[in-house]
Amino acid sequence: MKAPLPVRAGVSPSYIWLPEGPWNTVLAFLLDRFPDVGEATWRERMRKEEVRDAEGRRLDPDSPFRRGACVYYYRELHQETPIPFAETILHLDEHILVADKPHFLPVIPSGRFLHETLLVRLKQKTGLDHLSPIHRIDRETAGIVVFSRDPATRGHYQALFQRREVDKVYEALAPYTGSIEFPLTYRSRMVDGTPFFRMQESEGEPNSETLIDILERRGEVALYRLRPLTGKKHQLRVHLAALGIPILNDAFYPHALPCKADNMSSPLKLLARSIAFHDPVTGQARYFESEQHLT
Repeated sequence: MKAPLPVRAGVSPSYIWLPEGPWNTVLAFLLDRFPDVGEATWRERMRKEEVRDAEGRRLDPDSPFRRGACVYYYRELHQETPIPFAETILHLDEHILVADKPHFLPVIPSGRFLHETLLVRLKQKTGLDHLSPIHRIDRETAGIVVFSRDPATRGHYQALFQRREVDKVYEALAPYTGSIEFPLTYRSRMVDGTPFFRMQESEGEPNSETLIDILERRGEVALYRLRPLTGKKHQLRVHLAALGIPILNDAFYPHALPCKADNMSSPLKLLARSIAFHDPVTGQARYFESEQHLT
């Protein structure tokens, strides 16, 4: 479904499907759904014709609520924390873009980040409005992220990740231990944890697997090479913490620490070092490696 509003400053319009409910107008629903956005703001957006339905018709304060309709609008943030680290474009062709993401930069807009995201920065930098990430890494993690630039071939690249036909290598700095023999394969069952943003291990059939080895020892810490064979949320962080060697500066594992807010002085020592696959469109063997290093 093509959006009735254009990409603006690298930001695609947001949309929401209208559910069943008691609202008489679209405005009433929006005020209820987004209580942090004032009525004056929605009225001004409507005045500027920046709230539309799927057919491109402008919606005004009196537009009736229709269950099942789709409403498009531009999300705005009045204050957004600048991320003072730059991304690098490592590769660009007619099908994909490969970027080297810095720590602290989210891949896509979410929560309190909109313009300060990798996707929006790349759209602004390249003018490629159809960019879409094929996979994601955590905001706290740095390294390789692959984007599709052509909707016609996007599904071929997405299928690679779904079929686990992508070789991903990460590096992490964590405490050195002489009590574990490396290399090793670590498996566990991971489920949603508490608080909601954490994962945890539980009894049962393993659903996560990571190959772990030591690349070099640096005094009391070591540089580890991690190959995730599955893609569970926070998998690498959970697995190293479970082994008693949590990644340096991890604020979630093994225990959730107080929120660091906008403090960017202690990045998580986790890097998506490289990614390799056979290109499903060109047939080429692809290999991309981060230019960053953990210190």
